[in-house]
Amino acid sequence: MRRAALLVGVAFLLIGALGFVPGITTGYDSLAFASHESDARLLGLFQVSVLHNLVHLLFGVAGVVSARTAANARSYLVVGGLIYLALSVYGVIIDLDSAANFVPVNTADNWLHFGLGIGMVALGLGLPRPADADT
Repeated sequence: MRRAALLVGVAFLLIGALGFVPGITTGYDSLAFASHESDARLLGLFQVSVLHNLVHLLFGVAGVVSARTAANARSYLVVGGLIYLALSVYGVIIDLDSAANFVPVNTADNWLHFGLGIGMVALGLGLPRPADADT
């Protein structure tokens, strides 16, 4: 459980950092703080902004910190997964070309957030509970 939270956290840290790297993020010169008009795309596919990258970095820090105990790791995976599922639903119901898309997200992000949410919840609920809660 702890290892899963740590790996997810490190992945989020990596993705958040890569969102600030020109070349890996195409359209970097259009990177806005928070706006649907940010045309920067991580790996040329996922719409990002400074806020979007910071959210990934914060989720990464939360994952690394929560990996200290199995109970916290499980909570991180389940609650974080539910947050990502909610974000994917939000991305589907809003007009992606409106001010409501302040993060911003696009269709590729919505699918990624859905997959992340399902994966995190599945890890949090599906991994066996260790006999010692702090292992």
